[in-house]
Amino acid sequence: MLVLHETETAEALKWDELTNAIERMFRSHCVTPVRHHHEVEVPGEAAATLLLMPAWVPGDYIGIKLLSVFPDNHLRGLPAIYGSYLLSSGKTGKMLAVVDGGELTARRTAATSALAAGYLAREDASQLLVVGTGRLSLNLIQAHSTIRPIKSVRIWGRNPANAEKTAADAREMGFDATACTDLEAATREADIISCATLSNEPLVHGAWLKPGAHLDLIGAFKPTMRESDDEAVRRATIFVDTREGAMSEAGDILQPLKAGIIRETDIKADLFDLAAGRHRGRTANHEITLFKSVGAALEDLAGAILAYEAVTARFKSET
Repeated sequence: MLVLHETETAEALKWDELTNAIERMFRSHCVTPVRHHHEVEVPGEAAATLLLMPAWVPGDYIGIKLLSVFPDNHLRGLPAIYGSYLLSSGKTGKMLAVVDGGELTARRTAATSALAAGYLAREDASQLLVVGTGRLSLNLIQAHSTIRPIKSVRIWGRNPANAEKTAADAREMGFDATACTDLEAATREADIISCATLSNEPLVHGAWLKPGAHLDLIGAFKPTMRESDDEAVRRATIFVDTREGAMSEAGDILQPLKAGIIRETDIKADLFDLAAGRHRGRTANHEITLFKSVGAALEDLAGAILAYEAVTARFKSET
C-alpha cells in the first residue's frame, strides 16, 4: 500500500493537472453520498468539526476522507485541519493508498476555486485579493495564477503580522505580493477576491465589489458561518460547487435565503452544470460573479486518484 505524506502529496498534485482532474470528475458518474458532519466539543475552546466524506466511481476507485477542523489550533501554532484520505480499488476493495488529508484538502480546494474562476472571472483579471492567512492562502495564489494573468496579490488577515508573513512567502515564490490592512480599499480594487477564513460574520461587503469582480467564498462551511453580506449575494450572479452542499451547509447562501434576500432559483448553476456546458458562466464583463464552495467528496477522490496514479507511474518508470 502506498503512503503519501504531505510533501509527496503536494509534489504529485500539479495545479493544472489537478484542476483538470477535478473538472473531469464533475463530468463523470462519480457517486457522492451526503457527507457525515459532526460537531466535537473541545472544553474551553471553539468546537471542532469531524468530517467523513465518501465517494466512488463504480468499478474504478473508492475513497473516503477523514478530516478534523479545530478552529483554535492557531493559538497553538498548529494547522486548523488534519486528516487522511483512504483510496481503495473499486473492483476488489483492496486498499491502495493513504494520502495526506490536509494537503489534499488544501490543494483540491484551491484548484476547485481556480476551476470556477475559469468560468466566472474575467479573462483579464489580474488583481487578486486573498482574505485569510491560513494554509490555503498560498495555494489560492498559485492556483488562481494558473487560470488568470495575476499580476499583483494583496493579502488581508485579522493579524497583520500573519498577513505580512504570507506576503513574504508569496514573494519568495515569485509573486508580486503585499499585505494590506484596509480590506475595503483592497476589495474595491480587486478583480478576484478569494476568502478562506473561519469567520462567523461577514468580512466582504457587496457595496465594495466593483463591476466585473469575482468573489470566491470557500472558508465558511457551516450554516452559522459567513464571509459575505446580503448585499454581495444581492448584487452578484450566484454559483456554487454543488447545490446539495450549498443548500445544507453554506451560510453565505442559507442566511440570505432565510432572510428572503435571495431565492433558491437565484443560484444559476453549480460545477456540474458548468463542467457539462449547461451554463456558460460569466455572461458580461461588468457582471459581478460569486462562487460559494463548501467542498465535495468527488474533488478529494479526483485528487487522490491523480496522486496515486502519478506516483505509481513514476515508480514503474524508475524500475
